Amino acid sequence: MLYNFLIGYAGQSHIANLFSYITFRSCLAFLFSFIVSLVVGKYFIKYLKKIQVNTQPIREDGPKTHLQKVGTPTMGGVIIISATTITTLLLANLTNAYIWTVLFVMISFGSLGAIDDYQKIMYKSSDGISGKCKLFIQFFISIIAFLAIYYFAADAYHTKIAFPFFKNVFLDLGYFYFPFAMVVITGASNAVNLTDGLDGLAAGTVAVAVATFGVVSYIVGHVLYAQYLQIIYVPYASEVSVLCCAIVGSCLGFLWFNAKPASIFMGDTGSLSLGATLGTISVITKNELVLVIIGGVFVVETLSVIIQVLYFRMTGGRRYFLMAPIHHHFEQKGWSETQVVTRFWIISILLAIIGLASLKLR
Repeated sequence: MLYNFLIGYAGQSHIANLFSYITFRSCLAFLFSFIVSLVVGKYFIKYLKKIQVNTQPIREDGPKTHLQKVGTPTMGGVIIISATTITTLLLANLTNAYIWTVLFVMISFGSLGAIDDYQKIMYKSSDGISGKCKLFIQFFISIIAFLAIYYFAADAYHTKIAFPFFKNVFLDLGYFYFPFAMVVITGASNAVNLTDGLDGLAAGTVAVAVATFGVVSYIVGHVLYAQYLQIIYVPYASEVSVLCCAIVGSCLGFLWFNAKPASIFMGDTGSLSLGATLGTISVITKNELVLVIIGGVFVVETLSVIIQVLYFRMTGGRRYFLMAPIHHHFEQKGWSETQVVTRFWIISILLAIIGLASLKLR
């Protein structure tokens, strides 16, 4: 709103001129979102402690050290979503369709996660909404998001995917791109959800991944940079970097409360929402496969669960990992929770650098 109001005075006011720059608004979005999340978080946690008589149950089959977390309120994703939404509406170009598409995905998946968290609290169970029902709703939201992206992306690469590290190598999926995009959005949502198992783990790794895609979105939406790097140019995608910076700021603000020992859990409200948002941004920027690199931690977490389940069934009850997802495996190996989180953050940063390098090394 502030951007759309001030942009009319560009050329007449120094402040209005500053708001015409995406880089300025991105930095401002990061700072403002961080402050909003701190303010919202402080009061929201107090509110949750009053109303959440029954907090989210701790998995009985999880590490025994996690039992001390009983009593910690959940639904912390509301802090991230609200701070990001407020900041984006204030600083982003609201005539940009991509902004509304990403906000739609974030809020929709966040609402689904909130219902899931609420059921877990009410029924004192770690199950929540059934898996089939959750997947159906996720795919339905993803369909709407994809149709919006497809409609507004007026380019020749609608149904093509690019390969990291290769120049001008594209695979045209045709009609199969439709289900592919849905899988990317839904898969990213559930991957982040699986990663959210330790204090600060999901918030930190998501912040790194989204910050990286903030850079990617700015580059692919800039015609000169896109041509120089020989990557797909996506008109108007640069505006998404403002929203990305808002997410990073809100994640770091949330991390202030979620760092060990956590005062609040992200819950499915945050993890499903952030994962789907990350997947949607990768589809918009036409860097779906780069997401596999940048979000490598999420991929490994998901694969560890799949491997554990398949191995358990094939061997009649034996486990491949000591515990899945894999962050619990390292806890069982003797790593402290802080060590696991910090080392996963480091890996996320390294993967982010590799992901960005893939844009140049083509």
